[in-house]
Amino acid sequence: MITLETLDVAIIFLFFAVVLGIGLYSSRSSDKSKEGYLLSGRNLTLPLFVLTNVATWYGGILGVGEFTYRYGLVSWFTQGLPYYIFAIIFAFLLAPKIRETSLFTIPEKITQTSGRTAGIFASLLVFLLVNPAPYILMLGTLLSLIFEISLFYSVLISAFLSSIYLFWGGYKSDVRTDAFEFFVMFLGFIILLFFVLQTSDFPETLIEQLPESHKTLTGGTSVTFILVWFLIALWTFADPGFHQRSYAAKTPKIAKWGIIISVGFWMIFDFLTTTTGLFSRVLLPNLEQPIYAFPLLAEAVLSSGFKGLFYAGLFATIISTLNSFLFLSATTFSRDFMITALRKDESKTNNYTRLGLLISLILSIIIALKFQSVIEIWYIVGSICIPGLVAVITGAYFPKFRISPNLSVIQLIGSVVFSISWFFIRGNLPSESFLSEIEPMIVGIFFVAVVYFVGRKVDRRSAGRV
Repeated sequence: MITLETLDVAIIFLFFAVVLGIGLYSSRSSDKSKEGYLLSGRNLTLPLFVLTNVATWYGGILGVGEFTYRYGLVSWFTQGLPYYIFAIIFAFLLAPKIRETSLFTIPEKITQTSGRTAGIFASLLVFLLVNPAPYILMLGTLLSLIFEISLFYSVLISAFLSSIYLFWGGYKSDVRTDAFEFFVMFLGFIILLFFVLQTSDFPETLIEQLPESHKTLTGGTSVTFILVWFLIALWTFADPGFHQRSYAAKTPKIAKWGIIISVGFWMIFDFLTTTTGLFSRVLLPNLEQPIYAFPLLAEAVLSSGFKGLFYAGLFATIISTLNSFLFLSATTFSRDFMITALRKDESKTNNYTRLGLLISLILSIIIALKFQSVIEIWYIVGSICIPGLVAVITGAYFPKFRISPNLSVIQLIGSVVFSISWFFIRGNLPSESFLSEIEPMIVGIFFVAVVYFVGRKVDRRSAGRV
């Protein structure tokens, strides 16, 4: 049960007022050209790059608490470490190349290298991948829990609060609000950890009272479990947010080092969230709904005022991702559906993006109210979208891994078909069967690998005949 004093409520309302104020004020001075509206004039400095990149990475904060509560250190080992590795690889190999293209979206690059059809199919997957429904649902759930209003109305409020300033300010409003939310989210978890340490000895309490499985990096889970989560971290290479910020960076060097520096801040924030998540397991050992591990820990240890600051931090963590994903989905609608697929007038890019914001909001609200499970949405969308996208993105920037446009289309479509098919096939297999442990994403990755090797073999034969 969440109980807030008047001071806590005032702090939360003040937080939302500041976010709206920053977003709307930024729109007054934003560049109205398509580069200004979509990428803040490609003038993103290193500090702003880092602030927005770090802030937008943790939208699933309640899921982080649940994962740590249930499994312990394996949460960091699967949700932190592999992303650091792939992000650093992205920074060195991809970020500068992406900035040098001066494009707007991932599908535009795929269109250049694999043809218009591949670009259109890629845009469909990107649009699904950046759909902000999980974050609207998470924000709505938190609002519903704190203020005891229905989920329907809290989802509508969430959609409004996270989007209204984007219609006018575009990416500049997104970046400026993210920068503010960066500081609030760190402040919230620093406060929570500080108060937790006042009630417990660290690290003695954790070592003595945590279950043994929570103290190991693997948590007693299977090799398959660990492998799947490391594969899911391939999401990094197809993350439209990484690409968007690289496009918007002032220079290729800023794109590269902005990501590398971000990894350092992720490590710090992961320490805060993992440690508080482990303490929630010790101090609240019998939670029926571990997804509320962070809010209920705050209820147990924080006093009035500090509790309000912590909840502002939770809201900041979610909204910074929500508004970024929403703007990404609108950009995809504008650049890849309206202009590339339907060949509409490019001079109306900003108007199409605003229409995309509206359509994405409506679709996200429907999905959020339909599924009402963040993990389910992530699992399904990630499994079907990532394999094909990672393959064609890699080929787009590295000719050695590129195959023919027709085979690229087959990779994009086939990986989705095979992954979805395996969802249903696996559901009918005996639970003790080895095949039942194979994740749909692995099937998709296997398919794109087969198509790649077949394509390279065909290319070599064709070259030999020439």
